[in-house]
Amino acid sequence: MAATQVIRSEWTKIRSVASTVWTLSLAVVITIALGMLIAALSKSEFDDMSRRDQLSFDPTFISFAGMSLGQLAMIVFGVLVVSNEYSTGMIRSSLAAVPQRGTFLFSKIAVATGLSLVVGLATSFVAFFLGQAMLGEHRAEIGDPGVLRAVIGGGLYMTLIAMFSMGVAAMLRSPMLSLGILMPFFFLVSNILGNVSATEKIGRYLPDQAGSRIMQVVTPIDDDKPYGPWGGLGIMVLWVIAAIAGGYVTLKKRDA
Repeated sequence: MAATQVIRSEWTKIRSVASTVWTLSLAVVITIALGMLIAALSKSEFDDMSRRDQLSFDPTFISFAGMSLGQLAMIVFGVLVVSNEYSTGMIRSSLAAVPQRGTFLFSKIAVATGLSLVVGLATSFVAFFLGQAMLGEHRAEIGDPGVLRAVIGGGLYMTLIAMFSMGVAAMLRSPMLSLGILMPFFFLVSNILGNVSATEKIGRYLPDQAGSRIMQVVTPIDDDKPYGPWGGLGIMVLWVIAAIAGGYVTLKKRDA
């Protein structure tokens, strides 16, 4: 089957599964709504902040406060896109129709990545503008130095989270196992490793810790990370490449 036909087929599959549509919608709503709430609270508390906190105040990054929860929905989307066929047993039919396993996997990831990118960028821009509206006089403008990079970076970050999840799901081939590892990893383990002094130097190289640097415009006073916004995103890209390569090797070597 030609690659274009496989891509069309994968697009039809994603579109027709209600759960994938719902998870993407949830990612949008949670990211925007929580970002607006945190921005409104930050505005009301700004005058009570210490001088140090005011100097580190990053209005752009505050717009993306909802990303920490919104990314969980992107994780679910990435996992479901890849592992749904394993849980339903449809994977045998799919691989019979497309025996070239690399073409099958990369077509699936390409379609889901394109969709994630569109949704991620739209979410990031809306979250930014609505968040800044909530901040009032403390807001940043899209034309300020570093702001447009951060907003576009927010969309790229959401996309890469989904791609990483696709790679992990391709390796583990089970939605429950994939979510059982990814959810605690991003929601608990990464935060703990990144905020405990003994493990902080390890945590900063995890995909979400490194990747989220792209959304920061103001560098916190005590920040000593050895990479900048694009360096952090580069680290996250390496994690994604490793996950997808692992998924590809697993698909090539193991039976459906």
